[in-house]
Amino acid sequence: MAGRRTTRRRTGVTAIIALGVVGIVGTVGTVGVLLTTSVVLPRAQQSGQVGPVTVPIVVPDQYRALLRKAAKQCPQVPVEVLAAQIAAESSWDPTAVSPAGAQGIAQFMPATWRQYGMDGNRDGVRDVWNPQDAIPAAAALNCINRKLVKAVPGNRLANTLAAYNAGHGAVREHGGIPPFPETEQYVKRILENAKTIVLQ
Repeated sequence: MAGRRTTRRRTGVTAIIALGVVGIVGTVGTVGVLLTTSVVLPRAQQSGQVGPVTVPIVVPDQYRALLRKAAKQCPQVPVEVLAAQIAAESSWDPTAVSPAGAQGIAQFMPATWRQYGMDGNRDGVRDVWNPQDAIPAAAALNCINRKLVKAVPGNRLANTLAAYNAGHGAVREHGGIPPFPETEQYVKRILENAKTIVLQ
């Protein structure tokens, strides 16, 4: 979430996982781009010491071109990372709202949107609920955060993602990824999932 640490409510995850499974057994090319994430099954479904089961999450077709274009604003944050970031933020739901009030597909807090929101589709409105505005704004904010954490020790991409989740001030204060479980998991999840994305 852009600029503040919070716990997010995810909507539509079951539908997305189901769609992803259809994509694997059916027509991957026409359904979307696949990335994987780990989901822990209930104990009754686990066998022995088996770890998390990897299931696909689909990057919807309607966002592919938008992601590629938006990522060009900040080439130091690869499009695969941006895609994994948006998936982690909202599960591709442009109407998502977190308990803390983060809004839209890129989960901007209202104050952060007022400062960094963009009119990505050039219709004269900066609309946090419109992915055409929110995804380019998220990419641009990644570049801003990347500059703000430039002097912070550690992996700069990881620190940039941590800044998106917890705020650049927290990253600078802690000299890297802040010791917040949500932020640590967020960064790890995005970097792992980004490796699995193939954009064609």
